[in-house]
Amino acid sequence: MEKQHPIGDLMATTMQKIREIADVNTIIGQPIEADGVTIIPISRLTVGFASGGSDFASKNQKPEGDNSFGGGSGAGMSLSPVAFLIVKDATVRLLPVAPHPGSAVDRVVDMVPDVLDKVTGIIEKQQGKDKEAL
Repeated sequence: MEKQHPIGDLMATTMQKIREIADVNTIIGQPIEADGVTIIPISRLTVGFASGGSDFASKNQKPEGDNSFGGGSGAGMSLSPVAFLIVKDATVRLLPVAPHPGSAVDRVVDMVPDVLDKVTGIIEKQQGKDKEAL
């Protein structure tokens, strides 16, 4: 049976701790309710991970002897808010935290959901008026 190297245990332990911290509740926050409005925070999680190790074998050590081992691992995380989902009645809106994009094309793309909501509202009102006329 082959002996497992200690670097594997080191990496497994570090990754398990990262999994415990970075669950879905970290990205999609707990809903906040007030006056019939539900606000759901959405965040971006960035993770960096590094691990390394070395064996220290000497000339006088027997091949079947336990080799020394030196190793380390580390991780860094950054959590930054991205947006809030605003739920009121049957309407869901995305409220970005970041400032508006700089180019005109980006601004047009950002405005598409609002324009679609307004056009849908106008069409529904018109259909309601048409039904009343009948």
